[in-house]
Amino acid sequence: MPASPLPLRLAITGGTGFVGRTVVTLACAQNLTLNALTRRPQDVCAGVTWIEGALDRDERLADLMADADAVLHIAGVVNAPDRAGFKMGNAAGTLAVVRAARRAGVCRFIHVSSLSAREPQLSHYGWSKRRAEQIVMASGLDWTIIRPPAIYGPGDTELLELFRLARRGLVLLPPKGRLSVIEVSDLARLLLACAQDEEESIGAIYEADDGLEGGWSHQSFGRAIGSAVGRRVATLSTPRALLHLAARADGMLRGTKAKLTADRVSYFCHPDWVVDPAKRPPSWLWEPQVGTRAGLKNAAEWYREQGWLK
Repeated sequence: MPASPLPLRLAITGGTGFVGRTVVTLACAQNLTLNALTRRPQDVCAGVTWIEGALDRDERLADLMADADAVLHIAGVVNAPDRAGFKMGNAAGTLAVVRAARRAGVCRFIHVSSLSAREPQLSHYGWSKRRAEQIVMASGLDWTIIRPPAIYGPGDTELLELFRLARRGLVLLPPKGRLSVIEVSDLARLLLACAQDEEESIGAIYEADDGLEGGWSHQSFGRAIGSAVGRRVATLSTPRALLHLAARADGMLRGTKAKLTADRVSYFCHPDWVVDPAKRPPSWLWEPQVGTRAGLKNAAEWYREQGWLK
């Protein structure tokens, strides 16, 4: 079934983040008009009205919703010092955006969640993403929820350390398990496709990936990263206890900027982060276009261009 015409104007949260920047670029290429929330001044971009503000400023969220036909709620917290921080960034932030959309009469709401919401007991992050989903589902809006697995691509900083390790011939991984992945431009295309669709995807929870049945084993994904940086790598499954020690060390060294935290260790060590095939988006709406091996090579090249990978 073909999608209906694209909405005239989209309201986007998280438009300056890793996923959001790609969404803004692709939306502009499709001649969409955007209202995009930002915490700091941005360069002028044709078709984009930047709204300076944050999720805890109701008056700025009202400006964000002005004349919007649909909302893409991408903003969220991936790292926080405690449960309260995740609750504020993911649950309370989502509630604020939902309320703003309802006040403005914007019914179409696309919410970016996480595959971690399937297992909310594992981490504060997963719990907060599940709570945000519950808020969206109870909103009365015409919602669609997207649960991405691990997202990679140009601009990502979360997997950068794995690429750097691979350059040294070693990739440290969680205990044995499997995962799904998705390239950032594929995810962005899915979000925009859902914003186009005014019927079939309403009330759906989609788990989207690169299309690889059964996902990647941790070891095969580590070797794929090695190939992307031109190295034959050794992959090492790291015991949970050692990851917890590493998280403590990272916390002492980098404080609130630590990438590895106890909360992350909890969900990293879960053995199954593979999407449910029954929850993949229907092919008439979206299909992945970026093969993961090619996508990883493209990401590695982007890191090199930025001087992040030497």
